[in-house]
Amino acid sequence: MSVTAFALALIAATPLAQPAVVHMQSPAGVSELAAQPLAAGRGEQALAVLEKASAADPHDAAVLINLGIAYAHMGDEAKARTAFEAALNCHQVIELDTADGTVTDSRRLARKAIKMLDRGEFRPVGPTGQLTYRD
Repeated sequence: MSVTAFALALIAATPLAQPAVVHMQSPAGVSELAAQPLAAGRGEQALAVLEKASAADPHDAAVLINLGIAYAHMGDEAKARTAFEAALNCHQVIELDTADGTVTDSRRLARKAIKMLDRGEFRPVGPTGQLTYRD
């Protein structure tokens, strides 16, 4: 099953850059899934959308990945890890299109997000609060 995912492009090529965003269409018909709020750094708004989507379908890996990203951006690494691990453990593996045009499966993207979380790559740096990306 192929799903276009709105998750941060965890496979971006540019180090120390704001991660790019891709678009998501959920199987449940929920489109966008907080694309604009996540891209604009409005974590609270993104969380409101994603928590509702997750409550409606707690086994949607794409929603769980986005939810983890939103939690990470809000500084709640424990909830972010829980969401990423839930996506990793979903029974159904879905294909996700990333901003750089590549397609990857939800488990691979969830593992990448967990590694980024472990390396502190979702934490803001400096006075601007810009997120970093290192590969």
